[in-house]
Amino acid sequence: MNMRILILCTGNSCRSQMAHGFLQAVSSDFEVFSAGTEASGKLNQKAVAVMMDVGIDISHHTSDSVDEYLNDEWDYVITVCGGANENCPHFIGKVKHRLHKGFDDPSDAIGSDEYIWGEFYRVRDMIRAQFQAFGDSIIK
Repeated sequence: MNMRILILCTGNSCRSQMAHGFLQAVSSDFEVFSAGTEASGKLNQKAVAVMMDVGIDISHHTSDSVDEYLNDEWDYVITVCGGANENCPHFIGKVKHRLHKGFDDPSDAIGSDEYIWGEFYRVRDMIRAQFQAFGDSIIK
């Protein structure tokens, strides 16, 4: 059962990368990719660090433009942008199921180092809960 899953957000540097890491860890039957409508071209290093804390290495991921994936077919396309002032991308390729799971962008956090790291951990844990449950539900 090979499932092709694309996770989308704006910058493809943080939330979509964490979701990609968690979902890939659920099952090797998932072929997971992530992309952004305005891909930053680099990973957020705090996102890499908080994922490493739970044993998932996303440091080898790349920040890719959604344009690379428009001609592919997908079982699921999942958007992960959250805030009201964020524009969630609309995917125009061939998709069986579209889902939205919105999360705050921890890279927008302003304040002390402690607060900013706290936001990365909080959002990571929310993404883990949602994407592990989603992955488990597909497998069953």
